[in-house]
Amino acid sequence: MLEIKNIFFTYIDKPVIEDVSFTIARGQNTAIIGESGCGKSTLLKLIYGLYDLDEGEITHNEKPILGPKHNLIPGEDYIKYLAQDFDLMPYITVEENVGKFLSNIYKDKKKARVQELLEMVEMTEFAKVKAKYLSGGQQQRVALARVLALEPEIILLDEPFSQIDSFRKNSLRRNLFRYLKQKGVTCIIATHDSADALSFSDETIVIQNGKVVAKGNSKELYENPVNKYIASLFGEVNELKLSQLIELEGDDEETLLLYPHQLKVVDNGMIQVVVKQCYFKGSHYLIKAAFEKRAIFFEHDSELELNQEVTLMLADRQIRKINMSF
Repeated sequence: MLEIKNIFFTYIDKPVIEDVSFTIARGQNTAIIGESGCGKSTLLKLIYGLYDLDEGEITHNEKPILGPKHNLIPGEDYIKYLAQDFDLMPYITVEENVGKFLSNIYKDKKKARVQELLEMVEMTEFAKVKAKYLSGGQQQRVALARVLALEPEIILLDEPFSQIDSFRKNSLRRNLFRYLKQKGVTCIIATHDSADALSFSDETIVIQNGKVVAKGNSKELYENPVNKYIASLFGEVNELKLSQLIELEGDDEETLLLYPHQLKVVDNGMIQVVVKQCYFKGSHYLIKAAFEKRAIFFEHDSELELNQEVTLMLADRQIRKINMSF
């Protein structure tokens, strides 16, 4: 069990992490999301022991994780941290980078381990290539294999797929998170990509201005965001009054946070908008429209004419959800 208890950290005169507390069970995959500069990367570095806390404590199985004031070489052996700069040795090969910290006593075992990891990150064909000749995405995949080489109990990943092509990113994510689950490795991933949270994480922690503003099941956070900031981390979001969407008895002015797929075009909807832009998304179009001098986003199965007026209503599934809540 990893426990973060009321931790504070200040960089020069600026508070970066303020009164953050949470626990993570062994083998759990936790995503940390939030806008740039909110403290995600700093939080990972504190958990790894790269910085000293101002207040609070971080423990793993009740053993404290301490910073550089207490350790000549920061970081615990059972924790591995993948930073955004990769830290590869440029003049040695891919397989040498991955196996750098593995023992040479059992060479066959080391070779098999390196091969296993290179297969997982889909880099076997580059095994004999020096790291300096790799692209940024390839270097990121090698760095990922290297931090896994010694089978850590906890792995901290800071934007681990940021430079990897989309077509390869999807298979790599599946391979990685399946591997971590099979091995029972606790994973904390700081990410801007909502797919990392929704598709692969058991829980998601939302950080804003150095504070935890939400923590819970990733699907539940997505479907029931408590504010616009949380919803916006998963994509475009609209903020509308319930009375603007359906006829109500009384003065219920509940505010709804709606993703584009939760609105649809109808002939006689209550909201009239003017189409401003259409973005092709493959299976559908994302439409940006003007409504009461602000932007509103919705999905449609075909492209709409610019400056066309259309009316919107809630998608059927969203109506059923609202009806169930009353």
